[in-house]
Amino acid sequence: MVEAIGHYPADHRRSAAMPLLHLWQEHFGFISDEGVRWIASKLGLEPINILELITFYPMFRQKPAGKTHIRVCRTLSCAMAGSYRLMENLCVATGIERRSHGDGMHNPISVSADGNYSLEFVECLASCGTAPVCMIGEELYQNVLPEFAANILSNPQSAIRNPQLRPPHPLEHRLIFKNIGRED
Repeated sequence: MVEAIGHYPADHRRSAAMPLLHLWQEHFGFISDEGVRWIASKLGLEPINILELITFYPMFRQKPAGKTHIRVCRTLSCAMAGSYRLMENLCVATGIERRSHGDGMHNPISVSADGNYSLEFVECLASCGTAPVCMIGEELYQNVLPEFAANILSNPQSAIRNPQLRPPHPLEHRLIFKNIGRED
């Protein structure tokens, strides 16, 4: 992670905050208070500056996710294509009962009792033309019909998990990692 900071000029170190948050979460699974303090100290910022980013962007987690983390897009095109029903079916398939805080702020992660699965709604996964979409781990699933939720979970390696599934375009990359010189 320290190496990533070196990609930014000394007078623009704060620009490394987002890549560091992604790297920390990728390594540890979530961003702890220790992570907030470490990133802030490395960038010469106050911890509140890092916490503001974590609480603003829904892709950052402050508590551990399950072994298999599932993110379902809930923005307009996905919602209209059935992402809310997809989430309901994934809840049934994983045995997760989702609860909301009701404060309109953060979307809590729901974790199964055995810790094997976690679910969360996220904002745009950048595949609106193939809605609804979800991610299981780091793999993007497009055109996921809600009735195929159990199939995806029971056999994620199967090419027949969803008859309408199309692979992502070959030019899609995880740009934030590419921009810091780290290709997946």
